[in-house]
Amino acid sequence: MSPARGDPPLVYVLALDYKGAPDIAGHYVNLPAPRTPYTLRFTIEGTSATTREASLWINLPEDDDDFDRKKFREIPLRASFGRPTEIDFRITRPGTFCYYLTYTPLPKFIATEALSTLEPMRTEEYYITVAPALSINGEELPLDSISMHSVLSKFMGPVKNWDPYMKYISAKGYNMVHFTPLMVRGASNSPFSLFDQQHFDPAAFPNGEKDVLELVERMEKEYGLLGLTDVVWNHTAHNSEWLQHHPEAGFNRITAPWLEGAYQLDTALMEFSKKLRTLGYPTEPQTQEDVLKIMDGIKIHAIAQVKLWEFYTIDTVANAGAAIEKWLEGEGEELAGTLEKEGFAKDMTLYQKSELVRKHGIRGMDRMGERFRRNLDPVAGAAYLRLEHGLSTDEKDDESLAGAKKAIAEVLDELNLPFYKEYDEDVAEALEQMFNRITYERLDAHGPKLGPVTDQHPIVESYFVRLPLNEVTKQHDPKSLALACNGWLWDNTSDFASSKHKSYLRRQVISWGDCVKLRYGDKPEDSPFLWDFMANYTRLMAKCFHGFRIDNCHSTPLHVGEYMLDVARRERNNLYTVAELFTGDEHKDIVFLERLGLSSLVREAMVAYGPGDLSRLLHRHGGKPIGSFRQEFVTRGSEGTGQSREIIRAVTAAPIHALFMDCTHDNEVPTQKRTPQDTLPNGALSAMCDCAIGSVMGYDEVYPHLIDLVHETRAYQAPPALIDDTTAGIAKIKAIMNKIHSEMGREGFVEMHVHHEEEYITMHRVHPKTHRGYFVIAHTAFHGGEHRGNFNPVTLPNTKAKLIGSWKLEADGSPEKIKEIRGDKTELKGLPAQLKDLESPKFEDLGDRTVITIPDYFPPGSVALIETWIDGLDNHELDNHVTSGIEEAMADLDLSDLNLLLYRCDAEERDASNGEHGVYSIPGHGALVYAGLQGWWSVLKNIIRNNDLGHPLCQHLRQGQWALDFTAGRLERLAKSHKGLEKPAQWLRERFERIKEVPSSLLPRYFGLSIQTAYTGAVERAMALFPENISGGTGFLRDLALVSIQVTGTVNSGSLWPEKIVPSMAAGLPHFAVEWARCWGRDVFISLRGLHLITGRYDDAKEHILAFASVMKHGLIPNLLGSGRTPRYNARDAVWFFLQAIQDYTDIVPNGTDILKEPVKRRFLPYDETWFPVEDERAYSKSSTIEDVIQEALQYHAQGIKFREANAGPNLDSQMSDAGFNVEVTPDWETGFVPGGNQWNCGTWMDKMGESVRAGSKGHPGTPRDGAAIEITGLLYSTLRWVAKLHAAGKYSYTSVKKSTGEEITFESWADLIQSNFERCYYIPVNASDDSRHIVNSKVVNRRGIYKDLFGSGKEYEDYQLRPNFAVAMTVAPDLFTPENALTALELADNVLRGPLGIATLDPADLNYRPYYINSLDNDDYATAKGRNYHQGPEWLWPLGYFLRAMLIFDAKRHKESSTRMQTVQQIAKRLQMCRREIRETPWAGLTELTQKNGEFCGDSSPTQAWSAATLIDVFYDAQHVKV
Repeated sequence: MSPARGDPPLVYVLALDYKGAPDIAGHYVNLPAPRTPYTLRFTIEGTSATTREASLWINLPEDDDDFDRKKFREIPLRASFGRPTEIDFRITRPGTFCYYLTYTPLPKFIATEALSTLEPMRTEEYYITVAPALSINGEELPLDSISMHSVLSKFMGPVKNWDPYMKYISAKGYNMVHFTPLMVRGASNSPFSLFDQQHFDPAAFPNGEKDVLELVERMEKEYGLLGLTDVVWNHTAHNSEWLQHHPEAGFNRITAPWLEGAYQLDTALMEFSKKLRTLGYPTEPQTQEDVLKIMDGIKIHAIAQVKLWEFYTIDTVANAGAAIEKWLEGEGEELAGTLEKEGFAKDMTLYQKSELVRKHGIRGMDRMGERFRRNLDPVAGAAYLRLEHGLSTDEKDDESLAGAKKAIAEVLDELNLPFYKEYDEDVAEALEQMFNRITYERLDAHGPKLGPVTDQHPIVESYFVRLPLNEVTKQHDPKSLALACNGWLWDNTSDFASSKHKSYLRRQVISWGDCVKLRYGDKPEDSPFLWDFMANYTRLMAKCFHGFRIDNCHSTPLHVGEYMLDVARRERNNLYTVAELFTGDEHKDIVFLERLGLSSLVREAMVAYGPGDLSRLLHRHGGKPIGSFRQEFVTRGSEGTGQSREIIRAVTAAPIHALFMDCTHDNEVPTQKRTPQDTLPNGALSAMCDCAIGSVMGYDEVYPHLIDLVHETRAYQAPPALIDDTTAGIAKIKAIMNKIHSEMGREGFVEMHVHHEEEYITMHRVHPKTHRGYFVIAHTAFHGGEHRGNFNPVTLPNTKAKLIGSWKLEADGSPEKIKEIRGDKTELKGLPAQLKDLESPKFEDLGDRTVITIPDYFPPGSVALIETWIDGLDNHELDNHVTSGIEEAMADLDLSDLNLLLYRCDAEERDASNGEHGVYSIPGHGALVYAGLQGWWSVLKNIIRNNDLGHPLCQHLRQGQWALDFTAGRLERLAKSHKGLEKPAQWLRERFERIKEVPSSLLPRYFGLSIQTAYTGAVERAMALFPENISGGTGFLRDLALVSIQVTGTVNSGSLWPEKIVPSMAAGLPHFAVEWARCWGRDVFISLRGLHLITGRYDDAKEHILAFASVMKHGLIPNLLGSGRTPRYNARDAVWFFLQAIQDYTDIVPNGTDILKEPVKRRFLPYDETWFPVEDERAYSKSSTIEDVIQEALQYHAQGIKFREANAGPNLDSQMSDAGFNVEVTPDWETGFVPGGNQWNCGTWMDKMGESVRAGSKGHPGTPRDGAAIEITGLLYSTLRWVAKLHAAGKYSYTSVKKSTGEEITFESWADLIQSNFERCYYIPVNASDDSRHIVNSKVVNRRGIYKDLFGSGKEYEDYQLRPNFAVAMTVAPDLFTPENALTALELADNVLRGPLGIATLDPADLNYRPYYINSLDNDDYATAKGRNYHQGPEWLWPLGYFLRAMLIFDAKRHKESSTRMQTVQQIAKRLQMCRREIRETPWAGLTELTQKNGEFCGDSSPTQAWSAATLIDVFYDAQHVKV
C-alpha cells in the first residue's frame, strides 16, 4: 500500500548481492501497484566485485517515456569502500523491468602486474515486476479482491442477450468476467481455434468492435464488472484463410526442414489408416490384441516403408565412393596430420579410430533434415585412408583399391552404429506413444471411445494440416503447404517444433488437429506478416479489455509473449495478466512471471484429491498464518519535518500471486470428480483465500459435467432475474462469499488459519490489526453421505463470534437425473440443487475464549459462515503504540548504557548480579547468547524473516509471558544504577503491559515487534554516537562498529583499575568476559584503533592507555591486567602494540599529542624491579607522564630486560615449566633488533603452552617464537620513527636511550640501524642466486619469496616458517620493505595462507602444519594434544586485517593514477565477503576468534573476538583514505 498524501515518501530498498542478483530468497521481486509513485532503491555493498568500472543497466524508462524492452538506461556506479552504492528509480507504472550490471572483473592479485587487462563482463539479467493498478468506476480494486467469473462466450448467443448474464454475475458478487475468445472461430468451432484474429464473431457482435467496447463499458458502469479475455498467440485455426497466403507463418518443410522425416512418417501413417481393412487389420479395435496387430502393421507399412532410418544414418555407399575419390586425388594430408597429433594409431580399436574421425569429419549433425543429411566429409575420409591404408598410387592397383574400400566401409559402419541406436530409440518411443494413444482413444474407459477408424478419426491423429491446393496456394512451394499442428507435450515449456526437438518424429505431441502451430522465429524479421498480424490483434484486445488470460502460455515462445504484452501495455498500461502454466516447477513458473510480468497464475481447487490435499492448497493461497510477524517499515532521516524523512521498506521475496479457481472451464466439476454437494464447501473455502479467486459459469449452478468447448452446441440456461432463496445452486452463498472476499482483500485481511480434521476443513481469515475476521466451517463432500462425522468443538481464544449463516446443499446427483440433465437438447443447466438453512452451531462465550460446536446434523456439503472479532483490541492503535516513541526513549543513552541494553553475555550478567541473574533460556531452543536485546534479536530476526511461528520461542511466548517480564525486569533492575536506562526500561514496560492483553496467539508477533523496534532504536542511537564515517558506512562496517559496544562495558571483576569501576574491553565473549581473563594487554591495543579510536570513543581509548601505562614494569605492560591488582608480565609484544596504539591516538584524536603530558600514577615504582601487592603503600605513590612511560619502555629494551616472573610457579601458571618464567630481552646492536624469550615460554600472541602429560607436551610451548619476531621489529621501528618525529616537532622531550654499556643512541640512529638490516635479515629471495645478499641458510629454506617469521630463534627452522605476522610489520613500518619483495610475499600469502574468513597461522607446506584445533582433546599426539597446535595452522581472523592493510598499502603504491587504485580497494572488498556474511549470520553478532582449515567451524573458538572486528575496521578506515 502506498503512503497517504502528506506522509514521508515511500522507498523500497532492494539489496543486490555480489553477483548483482536480488539478495533475497528466490530472487522473485514483485512490487505493489504504484497508485502513488514511489522509489525503488538498489543498494550494493561497498566495493563489490561487480562495481568495478561498472554500470547498472535498466529498461525502466523515465516517467514520461514509452517503455522499450530493448532500451536500457546506463547508470554508472561510483563505488566506495566504506559506503553502500545506492541508485534510486521512480516507480510510476506497472510492468516488468529488466536490469543487469556490466563490470570489469577483478584480476588475480599478482605481484608483477599492476593493472587489469580483463575484458568487461555482464551479469545475468534480473527482473522487477510491478503490479497493475485496477479500479472499477474509480474505486481501487486490489488484486486480492478480484472475484473472476469465466463464461464460455459462444454459449450466450448474440451480445444483445448478454446483459442479464452480466447482471446475474454481478449479483453473485463477482467483479471481473473472463470471456473465452470472442473472435471468428475456425471449422472446429472451438473458441480457442481462431479463424480470424482481427474480427469479432459476427453472430455475437454484428457491429464488431463497437459492440464489444460498448459491452465492456456497460459492464463496468452498470454492473461493476471488469472484462478479461483470452489471447491466443501460439496457434491459429487449421482453416484460417490467411495461412494460405502466408504458409511461412507455420512450421513446414521449408521453414522447418528438420520436420521432413516426421512429415513422411505422418503421411505413411495416414495412408496406412485408410488401408486398414484392405490390409486385413482391425478397423474398430476392441482389445489390446487388436491394438498390437495394428502396431505390427505400423512397423511394416509406415516405418519400414518410409525407410525412416535414412533420416538418421550415413549413406555408406555414397560416402565411401566420395572418400575413395578424394584419397585417389591425394587429399587429406593436413587433416591426417591433425589426427596423428591427437593420437591416431593403426593399433587402435576401430571404435577409437571412428571417434577421432567423427570429431573432425561428420557433417550435418546440427539438426534433422533430409535423408542422409549426416555424412562424412570426403577429405576426412581420405585422411583416414592415408593413415589406415597408406597413400594412394597412380597405378591401377585393384588389390590396394579393394583394401581401401574395405577400410572406409568398416569405419563408416562403425560411425553409423550410434546413429542406428538413436534411430532404434526414437522408433521405440514413437511406437510406445502411438500404442498408448490408440489405447486411450479407442479402449480406455475415460477416453473418447472414437469407435471405427475413419478419415475423420484415423488410427492416430495427423500431425500436419495439408493446405488445399488452389489458385492462392499453388503460388507457394508444395513443401510449404503441410503445416505442423499445435498440441500438448509433457515437456511443455519447450518450443517442441524447433530444430532442437524430435517431438513430432517421436510422436510425443498430443495433436490438436484443428490448430496450426505458429512459427514466429527469433524476431519480427523472421516472419514479418505474423508478428504484425498478431500485434494488431493484441492491440485490439487491449483496447477492449482490462485483462488477458494468455492461452497456452507455457508453449508460447517467451520472446513472443514479451513482444505482444509490450504492445498491449502501450495500449492499456494497467493490464491485468494471468496464465495457467503446466510446468510443474515453481522456478520455471517464475521465469514466465518475470519475463512476461504476469499478475497472477491460475491455481485450481478441483485438482485436490481429498480434504487433506484441499487444505494444503488453501494454506498455500489463503494468506499468512494468524499472528504472523510484520515485515517492518523503518523510518530514517534527520530529525524534524516529515519532508526530511523517508518510509523505508526492504524488498523481500514475493510469493507467486494466485488466481485460485474453485473450478475452471477445463476442470471436471464436483459432480464428476466428487459429489454435487461438494460444490458448496469447495466454493466457500476457495473464496476465503487471500488472493484473486474465480469460478466458471455452471459451477454455482451445479452443472453435472464439464462443458465440451468444441462439440457442445447448446446455450446457457437464461439466468434468474434476481437471486433469492429460490435460486438454484449456490448463487446466494456466492454473493455473500464474494462480497466478503472483496472486503477482505480491500481492507487487508491477510492472515489466516486452516485446519483439517477428517472430512472437515475450517478456515479463519483475519485482519492483523483490527482482528476482525471471518470463519468458515466446511464439511467437504468428496464422498457424500448424510453423516455428521467426527469434528471436535472449535476454540477461538480471546475471540467473539456470531453466525452469519449455516447451510447445506441438497442436490439430486443420481445417475438418472444426471443423464436427464445432460440429455436436454436445448440448454445447458444444472442439477436440481437447493440451499437449505441448518441449525446454528452452538456458541459458548467463556470470557477468554469462544467455543463453537456444530449441531448433530451437519452432513457433507454443509458450511457455517461466522463473523469474529476481539473486544477492545485495536491493533492499528497497538501497532502505532508499540513502534512509537523509541527515538525519545533512546535519546539519552551513552555507549556504556548501550552495552547493557544490547549485549552482556551470561558471565557478565552474573558478574554484575553476584551470580543471581544470567541470560534467558528458551525451552526447546536453549540459552540466548546475550541477556540484552541482541540476544533476542539474534533469534527473532530469522523467525521474522521466515515467519517461523512454529519456532520454540513462539510456542514459549504463547504459553506464558515470562520472556516479557524477564526483559522488562532486567532493564528496570539495571536502571537503578544506570540512570540512562530509565527511559528505555519505561518504554519497554509500557509496551509489554499493553501487549500482555492481546490473545496468546498474537504474543509472538507483538513481542517481536517490540524487540525489533527497541533494537533498531538502540542501534540507531549507537550510530548517532559514532562519527559519520561509521554511521554513514556500509551495513558491514556498522556491524563491525557495534562490536565496540559489545566488548566494552563495566564489569566489577574486570575493571581497568583496582579501586575504580570503568568500562573495560573484553578480549572476546564469552571466553574472555570477566575477572583475570577479560583484559589482555596485546588484545586491547591491537583492538584500540579499530574499536575505540576510529569509532570516536576517545575517552575510552585514553582510559585504557592510562590504565596500562600505570602498570608499566620491566619496560613491559602486562599480558593479563588483573585490574592492576595482579598483572602478569609474560608478553614481549604487548608493549609494542601499546606504543603503536598511543601513536595512533596522537594521529587520530584532535590534539591527541596532549596525552603525552598526561600524568598517571604508577602501580609499581618506575625503573624498579620490585614486586609488591596493591595494598602496599608504595602502590600508586609515584606518577609519570605518558611520555615518561614511553621512554621507560624504550630505555628498558635498549639496555636489556631480564627478570623472573613474580610469584613464579604452579600457582601462577600450572602448565609452565620453571625455565618458562624467566623473561629476557637482549638488544642486538648489530641489527637494532630486540630478540627475546626462550624455547620454554611464548611471549608473543602465539602463546599456546603445551598441557598434555599423556603426550609429553606439558610445559612445551606450541610456538615459542624466541628471537626477534618480525612484528616486534616492525612495531619497534614504527615507534622509533614516531618519537623522533615528535621530538623534532617539540612534543617529546627525549632524544635517545642508553645501551647497557652506557653509550647513547638516538632514536633516528636506532631506526636507521633496523632499516639497514631488515631486508638482509628477514627476506628469503625468490632466486637462490640472491641469497648472498641476505642472511639465508638455503638448506633450511622451505619456501622462497617470503619474509622470515623470526630472526635468531632457538630452532633455526622456525625462523624460516611462513606465518602471517610479517603483515603487521608491513602495515606499521612499510618503509622497511622493498615494495617488489613485499608484493611477492603478499601474493604468496594470499594464495597459501588466506582462508575464507581468516588467515592460516602456518604454511600448509610446513611439516608442523596442524589446522584443526580441539582444546579438549587429549591424546598421544605431541603436536595437537590439548590444543597445542592453537597457532600451527588454524585460521585466525585478526591477522587478516593487517594482511589486507598491507595489501592496500603496497598495491596502492604501484597504482600511480588515483582512478586505478579502486582496483586495490576492490581486491580488499572481495576478500571480506565471508566476514561480511559471518557477522550477519552468527547469533553473537561479531567475528569469531579463529576457524579450522578452510573456514570450517571451530567449537573452541571464542565466537566474538574484539581484535577480529577491530582490525577490519582498521581496513575500512585506511581504505577510505585511499584516493580513488
